[in-house]
Formats: sequence, structure tokens, C-alpha cells
Amino acid sequence: MLDLRPLALTAPDTYPHYGYPPLLVAAFLRDALLGRRRSFRQDACSCIHRLRPPLRLIGQENIPQHGPCVLTFNHYARPGFRAWWLAWAVAASVPMEMHWIVTREWTFPGRWYAPLGLRLSRLILRRLASLYSFTLMPAMPPRPEDVTDRARAVRQVLALARREQRIVLGLAPEGRDTPGGCLSWPPPGVGRFLTLLAEAGLHIVPVGLYEAEGALWAHFGERYALSIPADLSPDERDRLAAQTVMSRIAALLPPALRGDFA
Repeated sequence: MLDLRPLALTAPDTYPHYGYPPLLVAAFLRDALLGRRRSFRQDACSCIHRLRPPLRLIGQENIPQHGPCVLTFNHYARPGFRAWWLAWAVAASVPMEMHWIVTREWTFPGRWYAPLGLRLSRLILRRLASLYSFTLMPAMPPRPEDVTDRARAVRQVLALARREQRIVLGLAPEGRDTPGGCLSWPPPGVGRFLTLLAEAGLHIVPVGLYEAEGALWAHFGERYALSIPADLSPDERDRLAAQTVMSRIAALLPPALRGDFA
């Protein structure tokens, strides 16, 4: 059994090699310009196939073979490693096309180019959502002016989940990079959203992703039914749901990355 205690990667020369297939990049740019739909899973498999050393899997027996379920995973990142590799690792491991819930913009707190970067990121992410049929959510943490858009996106996902009974969703509850890649609390409302998905009949599959021993690891946990007592206040239900989901993810990570859920 793998010893998850040490996080072995500390020097850049021990990191895995992350590369992008040139033909895939060319095809992606072509389809982005022409507005053609693409398969996120196929593109993920192409990128993960080039990963050296190969992606390491734990808990393969827990990888869902069908829905309805939602895969929740940590939002790990570091300099030189972007979080989209986490989504690719999950998408390449699951044997069906997933529906992804992603941010609609990137924020750049304290940077002089933040206003321009936010506008450009909205254009880029809107195009990605069109190519891959993503659902876009307002950026985390939520702002008062985003309430209407967030509610609309939640309704869209719930309607999709009720319409497609075998749907598999993908979601990183934290929704943002955190210092050192350690787990942190999701923004308010995420627990409530996951509770609504659970009430719509979706089980939750936790996934812990991290770099260790020179490789990228994906640790799939057992699926579970999220059940939150109805007699709690809305804020208490939101907090308890978030704690439950994040604690399940934390159990699949090395202790050094469990952060607020150590």
C-alpha cells in the first residue's frame, strides 16, 4: 500500500513532465476559430497519454462506470503546474464523457493587469464552454452582483441532472488556487449547491489529486450519498455539506495537503 505521508516533490527536476501534443494544439486552435464542438475526454486522454511518468491511479475500483454522480476534487496548483491537469486526469480516468462546471473568469488580485485579464479570461472561458459544453459559474469568491447569474447556472445544472439520468458531473468545490495547494473551505453556497445535486439523486465521488514520488496521482474514493439534516438553518446546512465533501477529499490526500481539513 502506498505511503501517503511524504509529499516527495520539492525540486523542479523531480516534477513530472507535462507536455501538450502539437497536433492536438493545432486542432484545438482550428476548432476554436471555427466554433466546432470537441470532446473534453478525448483531449484529456491525449494530454494524459504524454504524461511522464504515467498517471498513477489509486482506487480504480471506485471510478464510476455510470451516473448519476458528481466527482469532487481538490484545486491543487503550483508554479509551473496549472489546475486543468487535474481535470484532465479525472476526465481521462472516467470511461464516459463528463459535464464540467467551471469558473467563468480568472481573477488576478493585486495585479496591475487585473481588469484586462478578467475581460480576456471571460472571452476565453466562454469559448471553451462553447467547445466543450461546460457550464460556467461566476468566479469565487462570489460577489453581490453575481447572485442572479449564479442562481441561473445552478438551475441549468439541476435541470440537466434531472433530464439526463446517467449524467456524470465534474466540480472542484474550492474554485480557486490556494497557497501551497492545501485544501481550504469552499466559498459560501457551494455546500448548498452540492446538497441540491444530492437531493436530485446524484451520489458524490471524491477524488484527491497531487504530485508525489515524481508522478501525478489520482486517488478515487468510494461514492457516497450526501445527506444533510433538514432541521438545520440554511447556513448550517451549507457549512456541514461543504465540510463533509471536503473531508472526504482530504482523506485521499497526503497529510501535507489537507490544509483546513487535516
